[in-house]
Amino acid sequence: MQCPTARLCAVPPALTVKPRLFRHLLLTLVLLALVLGCGYAGYRLSERIGLRALAENGERQLELNARAVESEITKYNYLPSLLELNDDVRRLLQTPSHYRRQRVNDFLEGLNRRSGSLATYVLDTSGRVLATSNWRTPSSYLGEDLSFRAYFQDAVQGKPGRFYGIGSTTGEPGYYLAHGLRQGERIIGVAVVKVRLDALERRWQRARLEAYVSDENGIIILASSPARRLKAVHPLGPNTRERLARSLQYHWWALEELQPLARTPLGDGIEQVSYAAPGDTGQAAGPINYLEQSRPLADTPWRLTLLTPLRDQRRAAISYALLGAGACMLLIVLGLALNQRRKVIATRLAAREALQQANNELERKIAERTADLSASNQRLKAEIHERRQTEAHLRQTQDELVQAGKLAVIGQMSTSIAHELNQPLAALRTLSGNSVRYLQRGELEVAGSNLQTIGELVDRMGKITASLRAFARRGGDSGQASLNTAVEAALMLLQPRLQRSPAQIEHDYADARLGIDQTRLEQILVNLIGNALDAMGEQADRRLWLSGVAEADCYRLEVRDNGPGIAPELRSHLFEPFFTTKPGEQGLGLGLTLSASLAAAAGGSLGVRHPAEGGTAFVLSLALLAPAPAPESSHA
Repeated sequence: MQCPTARLCAVPPALTVKPRLFRHLLLTLVLLALVLGCGYAGYRLSERIGLRALAENGERQLELNARAVESEITKYNYLPSLLELNDDVRRLLQTPSHYRRQRVNDFLEGLNRRSGSLATYVLDTSGRVLATSNWRTPSSYLGEDLSFRAYFQDAVQGKPGRFYGIGSTTGEPGYYLAHGLRQGERIIGVAVVKVRLDALERRWQRARLEAYVSDENGIIILASSPARRLKAVHPLGPNTRERLARSLQYHWWALEELQPLARTPLGDGIEQVSYAAPGDTGQAAGPINYLEQSRPLADTPWRLTLLTPLRDQRRAAISYALLGAGACMLLIVLGLALNQRRKVIATRLAAREALQQANNELERKIAERTADLSASNQRLKAEIHERRQTEAHLRQTQDELVQAGKLAVIGQMSTSIAHELNQPLAALRTLSGNSVRYLQRGELEVAGSNLQTIGELVDRMGKITASLRAFARRGGDSGQASLNTAVEAALMLLQPRLQRSPAQIEHDYADARLGIDQTRLEQILVNLIGNALDAMGEQADRRLWLSGVAEADCYRLEVRDNGPGIAPELRSHLFEPFFTTKPGEQGLGLGLTLSASLAAAAGGSLGVRHPAEGGTAFVLSLALLAPAPAPESSHA
């Protein structure tokens, strides 16, 4: 018996400790990996949502600036053809003379001053400048041969001449508009107007907008950053470079290529690009990531490209990553604390059990000496034990019932909030984005109005959540509501959707006081009108009718659309929870169920009918209240 004992004592203590240390180290690594995984998931999710929001905002910015560029390049289109109506111009082209040239020079000088263009001049059919508005300046076009210009070659053939280039005389860039001047069916000359487009660049710079316009050759002709101007957005071959150099369209510029450091396609017309940021000494200060979106401009072969910096979006993604990692770490700490508490409770229970065993032993000894008392004591213990078990069972059942009630209320609140706050949140995102742009432009009054509207929406969201809690408790079902106020509030929440997909809304009802809470009536109308807009989809003719009629003590409000209607096999499921006819993940299938429940809680009902002429009509029936008495006026 001595040898095994000696061998056990000889085992080093470190061998018994290492497995525990290894388990602790492995658990630490697993928890660290979990924290890093949560942070990475938060970063990726925030980055994806942020890129989607930036792309939507960029589409609006791109459309707005594209319209501005198109308006700027087309507002002078009429000016060259106006010279065809001047008799002095026509006589000069038919029979040139010094007197007629001077009259036309004075006329063009005044016309150019009033129109705000760079230069206005007239060429004969050989391409020689006969008269010009800048005849007084040393860099006058008078007498120059411009027959090599593409705009002259198009105009002398009867086609509209449109050309962007750098002047061979002044070296000043401009947009040329040329028109063939006719005498009967014959072209006797060409009128040209040169306008500047640098006002667009200054406007972009003031708005801190990074954008550029590239022409049909892929050359950047307008840019908010001077460093990008007259650079090629794609590689130019030797033949193309030789052709452009011969045409002198860009004077003697080298036409270097605008090379991104990286390019990642994200979708149709959307890319993530990275450009080197120039430092103060001309050296690259580090890459800048952009979201690049482009679209063609109408009536020109040009393209407008918008560059949205991703710096703020990346910072937000990092913040969310840290938030996710912190939340995961907090949960881990709470879990460890609960586990430690469980161990302490287990230790206390073990001590209590040992004490109980000692007490039982003492009672057994006493019972052996006092048989009568022992029997009575055993019966009393049995009764006490039975009562304790019954009380514990009752307490457990009550706790389970309370917990089930809590979970039901939480489920109702979560479902309502997830469904009802989509529209206010979309309005908040749109108004906040607009407020940032208006603040950047210095339009404080409009930005203040947007912020006031945001405050009203936040208040409304608070009312919605309070109403949903009241509905979950089956309390507050009664109240008074104004129909006009509810319709106006619902249309205000749906205004962003109506702007994206306009619909003609016809009103045929009078204001009425209805027996329902004001916020709940607005929730029902938002659901019904939103479903009608979704049903009409992208069809060309989108019409919505809101009509109401009073019947005794009941008011019937009908919301009808001219959409494709609902298939007969689906009509019986409309008011079932989680049933929806919307494609993909566009709907949760709870809007009609919630609206019908709100109407029923107020003593009304929500029904549906399917008109023969098409579409769907939902009929809301509520109690009609008497008009509020007008306040009595006091007379002195």
